[in-house]
Amino acid sequence: MNHLQHHRFFGQTGQQQGAALVVSLILLVIVTLLGLAAIRGITQEERMANHSLDRSLAFQASEAALREIEQLVEAKKPTPTAGCSKVANLMSCAPPAATDSPRWLDSTFASWTALDLPIGSGSLAVTPQYFVEYLGANFECQPGEGTSSGITCKRYRITARSNDGTNGRSTVMLQSIYATD
Repeated sequence: MNHLQHHRFFGQTGQQQGAALVVSLILLVIVTLLGLAAIRGITQEERMANHSLDRSLAFQASEAALREIEQLVEAKKPTPTAGCSKVANLMSCAPPAATDSPRWLDSTFASWTALDLPIGSGSLAVTPQYFVEYLGANFECQPGEGTSSGITCKRYRITARSNDGTNGRSTVMLQSIYATD
């Protein structure tokens, strides 16, 4: 009788080995899925970091262009009379009509001018573009001062835009209103 019980014990051991194989395969599948999820997360984080760098470079280029053009406007004070043209070597546009759509939103607007002010280097180099809109000369120089004092200032809307240096994934457009006497 002991002999029969001994055979049953060996039979149960064989079944346990098969169950261990199935459990091992299930664990292997789970670990593989966890690994794939981790790789997907790392890839997403890398994309986000690249986008952040692209956006930062484009922003820096647009901001530098605004500052540079503000200095040129202060020095040259262009006053275009119609359309857009280079006035004193600065791309300037006449005041827009009230019914016109904003020039910076117009995809057919062709007076964006590249500014020789590269930001970054190599494949990350960014060259900003700009245009200046002359808004007129009858504005108060200091807020709340009014024009009754007889002192008025010229106002310009400066628009600058930049794409990242790689493939245009990030575009940044900045504007400033600049007043000068």
